Amino acid sequence: MPKLNVLVAGSTGYIGVQLIKLLSNHKKINIKYLCGSSSVGKSISFYDKTLSKKKLPKIIKFHKKLLSDVDLIFTALPNGEAQKISKYLNYNNTLIDLAADFRLDKKSDYLKWYKQKNFAPENLKNSIYSLPEITGNKIKNKQIIGNPGCYPTSILLPLIPLIKKDLIDIRNIIIDSKSGYSGAGRGVHSKYKDKNLYESLSAYGVGFHRHNSEIHQELIKHTNKKKINFTFTPHLTPMFRGILSTIYITIKNKSNISKIINELKNKYKNSPFIKVHKQNTLLSTNDVINTNNCFISVCKTKYKDKLIILSTIDNLIKGGSGQAIQNMNLKYDFNETEGLK
Repeated sequence: MPKLNVLVAGSTGYIGVQLIKLLSNHKKINIKYLCGSSSVGKSISFYDKTLSKKKLPKIIKFHKKLLSDVDLIFTALPNGEAQKISKYLNYNNTLIDLAADFRLDKKSDYLKWYKQKNFAPENLKNSIYSLPEITGNKIKNKQIIGNPGCYPTSILLPLIPLIKKDLIDIRNIIIDSKSGYSGAGRGVHSKYKDKNLYESLSAYGVGFHRHNSEIHQELIKHTNKKKINFTFTPHLTPMFRGILSTIYITIKNKSNISKIINELKNKYKNSPFIKVHKQNTLLSTNDVINTNNCFISVCKTKYKDKLIILSTIDNLIKGGSGQAIQNMNLKYDFNETEGLK
């Protein structure tokens, strides 16, 4: 199979640059176009010096005519922009969006949580939300792939198997997640300039963060449970990258920590990027930085029916660009780990 010609729209953000770094090492990919708006005419190495030795195109402005020259489009743009681009797709194009445009199945949910209308509701039927270890080959016949959010990735991977097997109480799951500031994009420096970003911890989106909708949708969809109650609180930390989610669960009477760990290990035994550690292993973001891995640990508490799950990922890779490439690999029958080792 010849190399896929790829266009990256939104190539200069933290996620876009990381995506280009990974794609440039992928044996099956030719980066045909890099698109931006305020960065037109610049070299991508302006945003990351490590790319200076790569033969990459200069940044140009996106135009729908470019789609006739490419097989695959990655969009790392503000919410709403990928929906607009999706209207121009040719029959042989695949679109993988790293923002939220195709994460929610209902246009009404998108309006409710993102406070803007869906510009391409007719394309929802051609799209799929794809968390690779959960979705698998279901993406094969879909033209548009919605890449999961970073927080939901760290949360859904441990919770879906346990809820599906009815091992934990679904009436009050507590999720405390902390992310590096790169998750907020390049604009984070000006947005938080008065909050001492580099030396403080900040809670945000308390009670109503947008990712609540995504987490709820996917938990319901993949577990066949009608009602799951959880509380999710995200925090911004003074580190550049990485996510650590601490999930507080109550186990069912028939369950115990060994069953919880064994279920996770069994679920992900053939998943190259997920490692379930032995019980009570303490995890840090440093364990997974610069990888597409998700590390999971289940820990005891002083209460017999309470456990704590630790789940950590690199928000820019497994929580973004790496997962997008993993989805691409599955879509095109490439080795799942190609470009991600």
